[in-house]
Amino acid sequence: MNQIGLVAQSPLDQFEIVPLIPMNIGNFYFSFTNSSLFMLLTLSFFLLLIHFITKKGGGNLVPNAWQSLVELLYDFVLNLVKEQIGGLSGNVKQMFFPCILVTFLFLLFCNLQGMIPYSFTVTSHFLITLALSFSIFIGITIVGFQRHGLHFFSFLLPAGVPLPLAPFLVLLELISYCFRALSLGIRLFANMMAGHSLVKILSGFAWTMLCMNEIFYFIGALGPLFIVLALTGLELGVAILQAYVFTILICIYLNDAINLH
Repeated sequence: MNQIGLVAQSPLDQFEIVPLIPMNIGNFYFSFTNSSLFMLLTLSFFLLLIHFITKKGGGNLVPNAWQSLVELLYDFVLNLVKEQIGGLSGNVKQMFFPCILVTFLFLLFCNLQGMIPYSFTVTSHFLITLALSFSIFIGITIVGFQRHGLHFFSFLLPAGVPLPLAPFLVLLELISYCFRALSLGIRLFANMMAGHSLVKILSGFAWTMLCMNEIFYFIGALGPLFIVLALTGLELGVAILQAYVFTILICIYLNDAINLH
């Protein structure tokens, strides 16, 4: 097999960003890529889904399957906000609910559509997950300053700390706080990329053995094939779990900023 064939079968090819509509503005390169396309498709899908469900003023009295799904997701995120964010009235909590709901739905649909063959997994790119986590982190920090002013810095120094240890603990708490945004993006990116790469590697291995013209290889391929099916189901669960973990961590960080835990 030549070098070109080896490159074409690389499990990392599925993460390649391909420009669909190249655009240049001066020295800046703005292109509509496959990543942009699938993000747009994801947003369009769940916005149209919610629109068609609620266009009759709240949906049907007896919900169908799609309406039940939307109501389930809505109630799930709403209960998450109510349980994880304390110290606020219900009306104030509703201020944060739309942002958290859209973030959860966006990640959930991005992760799930990445499971479709020949699609593109948007959340498998570190730049995208990092941009999302940093923007949310900056927003949470702004909320903390709006609520507490300069007293927000008190979270850097726990109560009762001896004065000689104060500079060390302030630096440690500041690094820990800033790394929240980094860890939030890395966790999502690493899980999605690792899972998809593993499924791709085992799928290629099983397919190669199935294409052999010997019965021994055909029988031997059944093992990797069953493993691929099991990993696909596991990856489907990881796709849902990572959207949940990302969302619940947002709620926890927001609660810390509001209540200075």
